[in-house]
Amino acid sequence: MKPQSLCIFFLLHFFALLCTAASEYEDPSNGGTIVFTTLGRSNYAWDIYTLPTSDPPSPSNELRVTDGESVNFNGQFPSTSPSSVLSLLHNRSLIRIPGPQAPPPLQLVYVTERNGMPNIYYDALYYSAPGSTRSRSALEVPVRLQAPLLGLEESKNRVSMKDRPSLSGENLIYVSTHEDPGEPRTSWAAVYSTHLGTGLTRRLTPSGIADFSPAVSPSGVWTAVASYGKEGWGGEVEELSTDIYVFLTRDGTHRVKVVEHGGWPCWVDDSTLYFHRRSEDQWISVYKATFPKNKPVSTESVTIQRVTPPGLHAFTPATSPGNHKFIAVATRRPNSSFRHIELFDTVKNEFIELTRHVSPTTHHLNPFISPDSARVGYHKCRGESNGAKATQLLLENVKSPVRNLSLFRMYGSFPSFSPAGDRIAYVDFPGVYVVNRDGSNLRQVFHLNAFGSAWDPVRKGIVYTSAGPEFSSVSTEVDIVSINVDDVEQSNYKRLTIDGKNNAFPSPSPDGKRIVFRSGRSGHKNLYIMDAIEGETSWIERLTDGPWTDTMCNWSPDGDLIAFSSDRHNPGSGSFELYMVHPNGTGLRRLLRSGSSGRVNHPSFRPDGKLLVFTTDYGGISAEPISNPHHYQPYGEIFTMKLDGSDLKRLTHNSYEDGTPTWAPLYINPVDVEWPRKGECAFEDCHWLNEMPGRGTKLVGPWGLAKPLCGVF
Repeated sequence: MKPQSLCIFFLLHFFALLCTAASEYEDPSNGGTIVFTTLGRSNYAWDIYTLPTSDPPSPSNELRVTDGESVNFNGQFPSTSPSSVLSLLHNRSLIRIPGPQAPPPLQLVYVTERNGMPNIYYDALYYSAPGSTRSRSALEVPVRLQAPLLGLEESKNRVSMKDRPSLSGENLIYVSTHEDPGEPRTSWAAVYSTHLGTGLTRRLTPSGIADFSPAVSPSGVWTAVASYGKEGWGGEVEELSTDIYVFLTRDGTHRVKVVEHGGWPCWVDDSTLYFHRRSEDQWISVYKATFPKNKPVSTESVTIQRVTPPGLHAFTPATSPGNHKFIAVATRRPNSSFRHIELFDTVKNEFIELTRHVSPTTHHLNPFISPDSARVGYHKCRGESNGAKATQLLLENVKSPVRNLSLFRMYGSFPSFSPAGDRIAYVDFPGVYVVNRDGSNLRQVFHLNAFGSAWDPVRKGIVYTSAGPEFSSVSTEVDIVSINVDDVEQSNYKRLTIDGKNNAFPSPSPDGKRIVFRSGRSGHKNLYIMDAIEGETSWIERLTDGPWTDTMCNWSPDGDLIAFSSDRHNPGSGSFELYMVHPNGTGLRRLLRSGSSGRVNHPSFRPDGKLLVFTTDYGGISAEPISNPHHYQPYGEIFTMKLDGSDLKRLTHNSYEDGTPTWAPLYINPVDVEWPRKGECAFEDCHWLNEMPGRGTKLVGPWGLAKPLCGVF
C-alpha cells in the first residue's frame, strides 16, 4: 500500500494563514523587506531517523520518521498514549484516528522550522505491519497524524526559537526565546511548560536567568537544565561553561545546582542523570551524577563518575527510563571526520557503533531513545531517494514579528538589491553572483575571492565588492573593485583602490558619485571616501582617524549619514558597537552599546532612511553550540532600531549565525522563492571537535571552510 498522509487541515491551511495574517492584511507601504544570510542554514535538509537498538544496524532497518518538509530536529519519543495527546489538542475535531485494530503508532515530538517559524510538532506514525517486523518494507508508513503543539492561541503569534521539547503527561516542556531579559548580551532562552489542553503556559526559568537543554525525569517531577545561573554568558563559542540545575517541573521551584561544569542532562531515574563535559584530559566525555538518598541534594552530595573513556569525544547523551544497561551518545573519533551515533554499554564499558554502518559519510546529531529502549532517534541529512524535496530556496520566508515587514533568509552571503529591486548580487565564496529576484538567470560575475556587495544607485549594472582574502590584517592586499555585471567579457571589472591595504566594504552615495569604504592604509582600519567612477586615482579623503577599527559602513539614502561598526570605545577588544557620522566627519555619535565584549555589525539603512538593520549578539546565545553544526559564532540575530537609538527590535530567533542583512528597495510578499539550483544537504561539524587531545590531529571536513557572518573582516 502506498504511504498516505492524514495531516490536519488547519495545519496546512488555516494555521499557516492565521500565522501570516497580520502581514498579509496590513498595508505594506510603510513596512519593507529585509534579506539576510544564515551561515550554512540553506544547506540544512534535516529529517529525524531511527534505528533499532537490538539489531545490527543497516540501511534496510533505518526508518525516516519525519516527512521531508523544511528542517526537523531534536526529537523525543514520548511515552504518553496517542489518544491522550490528541484528545488534549484544540483541533481534535479535525482528526480522524485509525480504528482500534491499528497497531500502536510510533510517536514523535520534535522541532520543525516549516511555515517560516520554529514550532514543535507531534507526529503519530501508524505502521502497515506489526512493530515486531523490522524490515524497511514493513516499516512503510501508511498513515501519519500530525499536529503543531504550540498553535496560535498558545504562542499568541509570537516568533521565537523553540528547542529540546519533552512531552510529560499533559504538559509540553521546551525552550523558547520569546521574553526579552532587557540586558545586552544576555540570552533570551528559558524553559516553559504549556498545558496542551488549556494552552496555559508557565515560565519555569527564574527571571534574569537563561536555561538550555531541558530534560524531564521519568516520573515527570523534576526537570534538569544546563545553565549559567546568575553569572550569565561569558561569550564562549565552543563548550559552554554551564552547570546542571534541577527544579520541580510543575512550577520551577526548589531549584538547586547539582553539578558544576556540565551540559545536556538526561535522566535514567529520578536520582540518576547523565551529562557531558570537557574532561581534564581535554576529551569531551559523558559523566553520571547520582543523587544521595538520605540527605539534601547539592554539588557536594552528588556523586560524579566519568562514563565514557578518553580517546574520542562523546557528547549529547541520551537515556531511557530505568535503563542502566546502555546510553546513546554522539561521537567524534580521531579516525573520522563525521559525527556518528553510538550506544555505550555501561555494563561492559564498550561502544556499539550504529550510524557509521548506515551512512558513514554523513553527520548524525543529538540522539534520543524510546521509552522501551527499543529505538534510538537522531537527525541527519535526508536524500532524494527518501522522497525529499531537492529544490533549494533562493529566498526562504521567515516569519516576521513586525507587521508590514517581510523577512527572507537567502542562499549566499552579503546580498544586495539592484536599484529597481529586480536583481540580487551576493557572495558565494570565492566569487560574486547575480540572480533575478525570481530565481532565474543565475550568473557568476566575478571569479576571484571577494566579500561584500553594493549596487551603484545611478549607473545600471554596476556592483562594488572587496576583492581579496577576508579576515586579514591591515596590510593584506584587498581592493575595491567595480563590476559591470552586464558585460559578458572577462575584463568586466575595474580596480578602484591601488594601495592594496585592506580596502573593503564599499558603499556608494545616493548620487553615485562617491564611495565610502574601510581601509588599513594608515596602519589602522579607518573610513575613507573616494570617487566612485575613477577611484582613488581621481581623489580620496579620509573620514575617520584613530588607532581603532572602523568598518562595515553604509551610506544613508538621503546622503546625510554614514553608519558603521567600530571598536573605538575599546580598541582591540573585539567589541564592536554601532556609530553614525556625517560624510564631512561631523556629528559622530554612538547608537547602540553592545554590552561587555559585544558585537554590532553590518548596518544597513532602510530605503526611507528611518531605520537601521544590523546583526548583533545582543540576544546572547540560545543553545549549546555542540548540538548544532559548525558556526564560527553560534550567535547573532537580526535587529532593527531607529536612528536616535530607540525602538530596538529583535527580528530573528534561532541558534544559528544570522548576518549581512540588507533592505530590499520594495516590499516582497512573504512567500518562498525557489530557483533551479539543486538542493544539497551539506554542513561541517563543529571545528573545535576536530582537535584530538594529545594527538596533534586536526581533521578537516569534506566541504571546505564556511565563512562567519557576524565577525569583523
